[in-house]
Amino acid sequence: MNASPAPKPAAPAAADSTLHHLVTATLYTVVTVVLLGLIYPLFVWLLATVLFHNQAAGSLIEDNGKLVGSSLVGQLFTKPEYFHGRPSAAGKGYDPTQTGGTNLGPTSKKLIEATRAAVAALRKENPDAAGPIPPDLVTSSASGIDPDISPEGALFQVARVAKARALPAERVRALVESQIIPRQFGIFGEPRVNVLSLNRALDALAGAAK
Repeated sequence: MNASPAPKPAAPAAADSTLHHLVTATLYTVVTVVLLGLIYPLFVWLLATVLFHNQAAGSLIEDNGKLVGSSLVGQLFTKPEYFHGRPSAAGKGYDPTQTGGTNLGPTSKKLIEATRAAVAALRKENPDAAGPIPPDLVTSSASGIDPDISPEGALFQVARVAKARALPAERVRALVESQIIPRQFGIFGEPRVNVLSLNRALDALAGAAK
């Protein structure tokens, strides 16, 4: 009776295949991280810095070398001689590190009461204003840092600002109208007024009137 032949040692093909796949996956990961995590972002940053330097730097605004804000981030103006922006639910107000809205629905009792209070405060603040209250002046935006208001929102405040500045209301109204930004390409968005830009122009107008 012949003895069965001894089993042959297993070929190292499986181990080699696993090692091959591991090396391939590692190389792919490294190349992808370098290309998409380093080179591509650096390229986009350089391109934006060259072609859109102001926007890439945060659309910052300076007066005589002093930083006064950004055209993209709203600020809290409370003095009567300045135009005011929208209510803000971002942190304690216009906090860019805590952006967000109230997250309250249209049937929320808290939202209804807050809106009524905002309407009353706005009426008291602008006793000489005529016409209906623009909704954006009594409701916060989704981000809480909206830098713009509607043209109607700016015009609603003209009487108060003109009185506080001792300027003719017609001149202040004309200033507002000159600051209206139209729809982008004539179709996107809504006409708007940048509050910071308007207040800076107002300071310049008041200074020239002295």
